[in-house]
Amino acid sequence: MRKVANAVSHELREIEELRADHALAVEYLKVAMESLADPNERAGGLLALRTIAEAYGGLAQVAAQAGISREALYRALSPKGNPTLKTLLAVLQTVGMRLSVEPAPAVTS
Repeated sequence: MRKVANAVSHELREIEELRADHALAVEYLKVAMESLADPNERAGGLLALRTIAEAYGGLAQVAAQAGISREALYRALSPKGNPTLKTLLAVLQTVGMRLSVEPAPAVTS
């Protein structure tokens, strides 16, 4: 496989865009948080939260500011992670966001 000069990985480009546009980061995370309720989509939501943490200081810095170990944050935000509410709230606060509640769409049968 040939390397392209000045190529940037998709992940790094995504992190750069989220860091540069806070409104985009908020919308990105809103969509990701909705997926946490579905066990089949939960991994994507956790990885999105991890990407936000990377964009806003990196996992080591976010973990330190949130008062948790870097290893615990890596585990919590892994595809099979299961972060506690305390961890979730601490990470969100550290990246300048907060948890909110909205009514669910009405289910019709």
